[in-house]
Amino acid sequence: MRIALYQPDIAGNVGAILRTAACLGLGVDLIEPMGFTWSDKALARSGMDYVGAVDVVRHVDWAAFEAQVAGRIVLLTTKGAVRLDGAAFAPDDVLLMGSEGAGVPEDVHARADVRVLIPMRAGMRSMNISVATGIVAAEALRQTGGWPL
Repeated sequence: MRIALYQPDIAGNVGAILRTAACLGLGVDLIEPMGFTWSDKALARSGMDYVGAVDVVRHVDWAAFEAQVAGRIVLLTTKGAVRLDGAAFAPDDVLLMGSEGAGVPEDVHARADVRVLIPMRAGMRSMNISVATGIVAAEALRQTGGWPL
C-alpha cells in the first residue's frame, strides 16, 4: 500500500504525511509540481528525521505517476462516492490525496478506481490533509492486516 499526493501545496503537511508513512511502513508518491521546494525547511522540520525512513518516489506529472501505478487508485475526496466506513481496501491500493487548495482535476477524479469520503458533521468542509491521510491509512491497514508488527 502506498500514499500518493497530487501536487501538494504545503510542505508541513507533506512532512507530517511522510512521518506517518514512515511509522506505518507505507511508501509515498509525490506528483509534481509541488507548491514548495523539496528541500524546504518546513518539510524537514515537520518530517523530522523520519523522511529518510520512507520510500519516496517523485513523479514529474500525473501521466508519469499513472504509468507506473500497479494497484487501484483510491481517491480521498469531499465528493466521494463511498463512505470510509463502507469502503473495502486491498493491500496494493494507492491512497491518493489531492492538493490542499484545489483537490484534483476532474480527469484525475474520474480515473480513480474508488472514491472515498470521510463522514463529517454537517457544515464542515474538510479535514487537514495529513489528518485525513492518517485516518484513511489506518482503516485501510486495519482491513488488510497491514499494520506493522
